[in-house]
Amino acid sequence: MTVVAVIVTVLLTAGAVLALVRIVRGPTVLDRIIAMDVLLAIVMAAIGAEAAFSRDATALPVLVVLSILGFIGSVSVARFATTRPPS
Repeated sequence: MTVVAVIVTVLLTAGAVLALVRIVRGPTVLDRIIAMDVLLAIVMAAIGAEAAFSRDATALPVLVVLSILGFIGSVSVARFATTRPPS
């Protein structure tokens, strides 16, 4: 079980590093926003993996709050990023 935890940790860390690189080097603001959304998903996956590994369900409310914040953030960015014709 420890080998699986190490592999999951390495993969999540690699994904977080790549998302951080995209946040820093993103050519547009939308690329940076999408990378932030990906980073939030990676953090949620790490919290979920830790909760599953330790068999402790106290992190579930944190996951619910993070998922709601991620959804609201993505919807609000998508709403303001769309181009509207001038009225």
